[in-house]
This record gives sequence, structure tokens and C-alpha cells, in this order.
Amino acid sequence: MKIFLFFLALTTLQGFCLGQNSPQDFLDAHNSARAQVGVGPLSWDESVANFARNYVNSRLGDCNMVHSGNRQYGENLAKGSGDFTGRAAVNLWVGEKAYYNYDSNSCAGGQVCGHYTQVVWRNSNRLGCARARCNNGWWFISCNYAPPGNYVGQKPY
Repeated sequence: MKIFLFFLALTTLQGFCLGQNSPQDFLDAHNSARAQVGVGPLSWDESVANFARNYVNSRLGDCNMVHSGNRQYGENLAKGSGDFTGRAAVNLWVGEKAYYNYDSNSCAGGQVCGHYTQVVWRNSNRLGCARARCNNGWWFISCNYAPPGNYVGQKPY
């Protein structure tokens, strides 16, 4: 009976952890931010997700925040400790909205806002994300966007 309860608890815990990082969780967090500025929703693309998955798996040894260099997709990266979820990563990127000035299409001095503008980039319509635990215990998350955004001189929406 104790073994059964242990496996039941473990299964429940695994389901909870996976449920916090499902494709729908990534989509919901992105699409909420997009709806706030009148941009249509992203849809999940398994081929884009496979690219993200392969890339995060290649970073497990060092967990360095280095972009893949792929020009086919836009890319946002994040890493965190503890129970760092996909939704938490998207919230970090969306938090850059406070530094973005739509009228001048620029970030406040000394601030970063390109992750936010990629999240809400109107022409990006497909999303794929992945999350994996690095060897140092941190979580590494990549979201990729097709087609890519953040073209110089263009507004995101």
C-alpha cells in the first residue's frame, strides 16, 4: 500500500510539473500578451518546438544563455532556478513591455525590450518552446517564433 501511494504521489507530482510547461501553457502566456495589444494568437508548431527542444538539450552542459544563431526562427531564451516554469519565462519577457515605447519604437535607455517585441510581433504566427534542466540544476527555456520578428525599423504591431 505504501508503494502504491508513493507512485500515486509521484505520478501526481510529475503531472503537475509537466502541466506547468505544456504547449498550452506557453501559448496561453504568449497569447494573453498579444491580445493586450490587438495581435492575433500564435499556434503551436511541433517542428518549431523540435528545434527548440534540440537546442535546449545542446545547452544542458553549460546552461549558457547563447542564442542558437538560427535565422529561420525568432528566439527568446531564459534560465532560472527552483521551479522556473515556461509561464515564468514568458512573464519575464512580457515584463519588458514597461521599457518599450511604441511611438518611438525603442526601449528606454539602458533597458532591454526585444524579447517583449518578439512575443507580440504581429507577423509571427507559430510558436515552439522547450524547457530542460541543465547539469547545474538550473532550468533552460527556449521559445522560437516563425516567421521571426524584430526587424530593424519595423514596429511589432
